[in-house]
Amino acid sequence: MNELILSLLVFLLLHSVPAIPMLRSNLISLIGSRTYLAAYSAVSVAVMVWVVHAALRSDFVELWDPSGWQALVTIVTSPLALFLVLAGLISPNHFSISLRAGHAPVAGYDTASDAPPGAHAGAIVAITRHPVLWGFILWSLGHLLVNGDLRSLTLFGGLGIFSVVGLFILDRRARRRPDLDWHLVQAQTSIIPLAALIEGRTMLRLDGPMLTAFVLTCGATIWLLTGGHALLFGADPIAALAY
Repeated sequence: MNELILSLLVFLLLHSVPAIPMLRSNLISLIGSRTYLAAYSAVSVAVMVWVVHAALRSDFVELWDPSGWQALVTIVTSPLALFLVLAGLISPNHFSISLRAGHAPVAGYDTASDAPPGAHAGAIVAITRHPVLWGFILWSLGHLLVNGDLRSLTLFGGLGIFSVVGLFILDRRARRRPDLDWHLVQAQTSIIPLAALIEGRTMLRLDGPMLTAFVLTCGATIWLLTGGHALLFGADPIAALAY
């Protein structure tokens, strides 16, 4: 359990980097944006694998007996979570976690007439202005349901709580920034997924990062469901449906 807690702390610290503009900017200035993106992505994947394997090596203490419907929830929510994380990380976003910082004072629409061309936030912010955090929330909740043991509660519960708290921390930080028109941000985006779309405050659109994230998500999901998940983590999601 000590290794699991240590790996979780490293994971949380690592994923705080994109949320600190000055630190991210300094790293990009030092090593370049492409190197930063490649290095951060590789380290993130490595640390995530370490976290999961640290959990698998921890003592198993059963808390509840999982069932097939819980596995189905996980199979549905995990691709959505992966899409949100990938699209969020590779899309420009001036007020949330992203590997690419946008420079527009609003959420990337034509109403920001004073914004320089191409500086708008990515299309993913029409769904939510915090796609990466919502991806982790969905992933954590889905995996928490289907794994009824103490180590899973520690792992997925910890990541889920961190992500929920992060929603409000990032909103508070963005609200205080002088280069953001926060009233306009709130008018065109939502913290709750799909809320701005349902209320008619914005329109859904597609861009390169969203399409790239969709293709990567489809490929990763097919691989994970056809043996990849069992190979990496020793658990077959399809087999879990029969519980």
